[in-house]
Amino acid sequence: MRPLSQLDETDCIARAQRGEVAAFSELVARYQDRIYRFLLRLTRSQEDARELAQETFLSAYQALPRWRPDAQLSTWLFRIARNQALDRLRRARHVEFVALDEALHDQVPADTPTPEAVLQGRQRIAALEGALARLSVEHREILLLRDIEDLPYEDIAEVLGIGLGTVKSRIARARAGLLQHMPR
Repeated sequence: MRPLSQLDETDCIARAQRGEVAAFSELVARYQDRIYRFLLRLTRSQEDARELAQETFLSAYQALPRWRPDAQLSTWLFRIARNQALDRLRRARHVEFVALDEALHDQVPADTPTPEAVLQGRQRIAALEGALARLSVEHREILLLRDIEDLPYEDIAEVLGIGLGTVKSRIARARAGLLQHMPR
């Protein structure tokens, strides 16, 4: 018998639906980093993102026996995560965006740039962060899903529960809004 890590997603899902906890754990291992990253950028809180990721996978585990493969598992998980985050943000009545330099801190290459390059990079990130902070939640989340998580338009439509045409126009408006808020 092959280890779970070598099973394709369909087999892993089928086993998890039959109650194999190890199969569900394998699915969590495959998606937890992406879900956490998405939640971290949406909530701007490591603690909230950790809690929401746990709640996302708990909700998914409870609903998995009834899940039907109408959409990809990743799309379904992002939708659950999004709903969990929006509920929390509504209750907290604040919406912020994670600082990009914090999120990218661990991805710095071994050869360090010059102080001037570091300063210019921080200024660009700060300008981008400021522009993103001025966008509505719906525009921020669609840019996160498309440009950070690299989801296809069809999956974004499924996650957000909107039509494909709406996804395309909202992305265009979000990008235009982002450019409008960038310093010249």
